[in-house]
Amino acid sequence: MNEAFPPLLDSLAVVLRLENVDTDVITPIGRVLEGPQAIVDFAFEPLRFADDGTRRTDDPFADPDRQNAQILIAGRNFGCGSSRETAAQAIRGMGFRCVIAPSFGDIFYSNCLKNGVLAIALGSQEVERIMASADALSRIIVRLAEQRIELEGQLVQFEIDPLSKRMLLDGIDEIGLLESYADAKAEFDHADAAARPWVRERQRA
Repeated sequence: MNEAFPPLLDSLAVVLRLENVDTDVITPIGRVLEGPQAIVDFAFEPLRFADDGTRRTDDPFADPDRQNAQILIAGRNFGCGSSRETAAQAIRGMGFRCVIAPSFGDIFYSNCLKNGVLAIALGSQEVERIMASADALSRIIVRLAEQRIELEGQLVQFEIDPLSKRMLLDGIDEIGLLESYADAKAEFDHADAAARPWVRERQRA
């Protein structure tokens, strides 16, 4: 189970003006990461830490004004590369509930949704406009139910498939989604058994 996505996400955003940030950058493979906290502590290690282990001065996540930001805005093809779920888990563990980019790696996009992170793909110009607002420390509002982003009096609509939307809003995964249909399945089975009793007889034979 995931924490349900908030009906209204109102947050500052971290801007990552890089394209093709792959999952090896989000979850580095150069060290052994043991436990969920280590995945978070060393997320984006090449962007956050110098070779000697000190924090980089250009660390995009170090801005003190954005330490509680729940929205990450990135460049094209974010989360490409190898299919590691830890990349999405690291994003969630850093406190981000929403990632906005022109495009995503397909598996990373799916893993985000499974881990309670709303991944929104928008046109490059729309992403640039949202980045500019985020740079100015403007707050960004995401309304998942309405599939809408609000910033500086402007509205941006986004697409998401209905099942993923429901799972995020209800805080469930695919197993939870299937379990939610248990009563409906039981009702169908009961009605079907009454309408076609010979089917049950064949199954028991």
